[in-house]
Order: sequence, then structure tokens, then C-alpha cells
Amino acid sequence: MVDNIPARTEPARPPAPTLEQVAERAGVSRSTASRAINGGLRVSPEALASVEAAVADLGYTPNRAARSLVTKRTDSIALVVPEPDERVLSDPFFAGTLNGLSSSLADSDIQVVLVIARPGESERTVRYLRNGHVDGAIVVSHHRDDELDRTLLASRVPNVFVGRPLSADERDVQYVDTDNHEGGRLATQHLIDLGRRRIGTISGPEDMSAGIDRLAGWRDAMSAAGLSQDAVVYGDFTIASGAIAARELLSRHPDLDAIFIASDLMAAGALGVLAEHGKEVPGDIAVVGYDNLGVAASTTPPLTTVVQPVVAMARAAGARLLDQLQGVPAPAEPLIFAPELVIRASA
Repeated sequence: MVDNIPARTEPARPPAPTLEQVAERAGVSRSTASRAINGGLRVSPEALASVEAAVADLGYTPNRAARSLVTKRTDSIALVVPEPDERVLSDPFFAGTLNGLSSSLADSDIQVVLVIARPGESERTVRYLRNGHVDGAIVVSHHRDDELDRTLLASRVPNVFVGRPLSADERDVQYVDTDNHEGGRLATQHLIDLGRRRIGTISGPEDMSAGIDRLAGWRDAMSAAGLSQDAVVYGDFTIASGAIAARELLSRHPDLDAIFIASDLMAAGALGVLAEHGKEVPGDIAVVGYDNLGVAASTTPPLTTVVQPVVAMARAAGARLLDQLQGVPAPAEPLIFAPELVIRASA
């Protein structure tokens, strides 16, 4: 025979404090308490202090959905990346961007929503942003044909671009960038100063400002030195494209003694091809990359490269977007970071 053992009962949790209880504790109306909790608009300093004390005493947590109805804010922003999924997950540029953006939001309650705008989906992306799912957007890795700068400008969704815009007038778009033109020139001039005279380049995409500007910097340095500008091949900032471009360069221009490569990932792909062809770096061919995002120090040999301060750029973009959301007047000029050359063993 089994004795009947009374079931254990967990003590009931006390009900969560309500907005009405906060208002009663603070000695204010419910609407005043709501305004105080949701930004403090039209609330006296004394009432605001009373409500804040009541919230702390009661352990009150606002209902985020209800708060959104009052403030018309979601407390979230989108990081928009118009690239294929696999690129976003494998390129250290995007990890650095997320790191910098997150640090700029550390003192706020704003969350980051990653929006991968796959090729041909820019309209769908802008529709999502415009429909109130987020309060604003940071756009990175922008391409000319996606026209995100133009469509976001028309939508009036607060936004900041990381990288110079291409389809809209850049004077109308807030953005942060590095001086890619000067970075390309600086890298090429370093090779010229080393005594290299047959200098090719693996450029970035022709539909991205970083690719366009770094190539223009290479051309300016080559022109100033009176050197030929015929050895140009394009990649897409990936390891695979760097390898393909290096094979094409070596096939078309076997006399090269240096290459400026517009990203470290492409340079990593090119270094493998140079080794396959028995080319010693830097003995036979000196190589300079661009980004300095981690891979540069681990290649064989380690890459001389131009610093792209991705974390600082994303942090600055986040700060500018927060200013927009708080009604701070927009700066008249973009924020442009100066490039810096890091010299390692490849050149």
C-alpha cells in the first residue's frame, strides 16, 4: 500500500508590477508615468524623478510592444549588407563592421538586426525598412546597381552608409569611409619606392566605390612615375577571385615584379598562385594588400597592407545614426579616415 504523498507546490510568483502601480507609487497620473518611461516628453523633472524611483522600487519592466505603440520606435536598427549569404559569413570585413556597430550602441537599448539584401532584392529590403520594423539602417558593401542609397534617400528612413555612395548624389547621403584613393596611391608608391617598375594590380569590383577609388589611386601613382598602367585585372574581394585574377595577370604579364591587390583576401588567393608558379615573394614579385583585418598577418609571407579601420568606421556610422534618431543636426561633411601602410615581409 502506498501512502498518499501530497504533491509539492511551487510558491506562486507575485504578479509583475503594472504601470498603474508605478503611477500610484510616484503620485502621478498613468499617462504621466507612461510618458516618463517612454522618453520623458512633457514631464516635469520632479515627476520624472518620482517615476524613475517608483520603477526602481517596484522592479517594473515596460512592455516593449506597448512602448512601441506610444513612441513609434522599435529600439532596433538594421545592418544592411547587399551581398550573398556566404560572403557575409566568411569575410572578416563584416565581422569587424558588426563589432564596431555593436560598440557604438553599447550605452543604448538599441538592438542590431542583420538584413542580407541578396542581389536583386533591394526593393524588398527597402520595403522592410520603410514598414517600421526598424528605426534606421547602416548599409555596408554597397553596389551601384542595388541603388540602396537612392531608394533609402527617397524613403526617409534614417540611414548612414559605410562607404561612398554611388547612385545618389553623395552630398545627400550621410556616410563614413576611408580615403581609398589615397590608400591605393600609398600602396603603389611604396612599391615604386622599392624600385619596382612593372607593377600590376588586382582591382576590386567596378561597381563599388572602394574598387573604383583604390584603382584610381594606383593609376595616379603609376602615372606620376611614368609607368605603364596596362596590367589590370578585376576581382570581387574574395580569395577565389584573387587566385583567378593572379593567374590571368601572370599569363598576360609574366614580367611583373610587383602587384597591388585591393583586398587582403584577394591577396591571400594570389599568394597561393604565385607560389604555384614558383614566384618568390617579395624576391620575384612584391605584393601589397588592403584592409589589415587579420588575414594579412597570417599569410606566407605576411602581407604589407593598407589599414582600413573597419571597426572605427562602423562605430562612427552607428554614432551618426544615433544622432539622427535623436534629432541632432546632420554633419555637413562625410567622415573620412586617413589610410596607413603597415609594412610586413611581402613588400
